[in-house]
Amino acid sequence: MKILAIETATEACSAALLIDNEIIDRFQVAPREHGNLILSMVDELLLEAGLSLQQLDALAFGRGPGSFTGVRMATGVIQGLAFASDLPVAPVSTLAALAQQVANGPDDQTVYAALDARMGEVYWCEYLIQKGVLNAVSDEVVIAPTEIYVKQGKKALGIGHGWGAYEEQLRNQVQAEQLILQVGCLPRAKEVAQLAVRMVENEQTVGAENALPVYLRDNVAKKKAQQKT
Repeated sequence: MKILAIETATEACSAALLIDNEIIDRFQVAPREHGNLILSMVDELLLEAGLSLQQLDALAFGRGPGSFTGVRMATGVIQGLAFASDLPVAPVSTLAALAQQVANGPDDQTVYAALDARMGEVYWCEYLIQKGVLNAVSDEVVIAPTEIYVKQGKKALGIGHGWGAYEEQLRNQVQAEQLILQVGCLPRAKEVAQLAVRMVENEQTVGAENALPVYLRDNVAKKKAQQKT
């Protein structure tokens, strides 16, 4: 299987090309430079592999949640590539891709993925590792750290820069008996490609016109106005 994936939902910009069990990728933390980087990354990967878009089986992208600008960019780029190549698209959760980085952890370990959503909130989802597969056990939400509710007493891993921004509040809510943090991790196209494989196999792909973003937060302007009052 051959899948091209992109991820631009945070300050990191990345692209990955999965060819069967091998992945080559490009990754760069470059805020506000995604527009100058992402298509070059795609071209470099295809050239390195000696492939054209039409020779791929599918495309994938980090569909959010994340930065509005970044999620819109990934959506626009993947739609353009999909229309040009007539390839199916796998829309992959950015939070799931983040958590996928630790999917090789012990069975029944809980993973709390948290990205800083600004405005005093995080993008949040809880996952459970079972035989190397991450299963979401909560909805994806955008929420104030102090409003998160989880069952206590778990051995858990917290991943993402949401933990770096709100560590004390999140620790107070989680209160796990053992909590390991990886606050420096950002979503990557490598894991987007890995998660896309199952979506392609299970026929969970969509056409270009239905490759849509997931923002969670619908009205940024309203929230900003509320903060000023």
